[in-house]
Amino acid sequence: MNPSVAHAELIATFKRAEADAAHKFGLIKAAAQKGPKAVQAAAETAAKAAKRRDSYAKKLDSLGVCLKD
Repeated sequence: MNPSVAHAELIATFKRAEADAAHKFGLIKAAAQKGPKAVQAAAETAAKAAKRRDSYAKKLDSLGVCLKD
């Protein structure tokens, strides 16, 4: 696999993780109506998604790929 293909796949994975994290943070608002345990579970899930997103961003940064606008 050449480097540009690997970068493209990593960028695509990062973008999916970014969208997933945004979606999970949105679920916290929906869980607010269901009680504190639901909010806590949604917040923990969102934190894991954000951690995954940040991990991919760090990998891209180490490769010299910057996606920030």
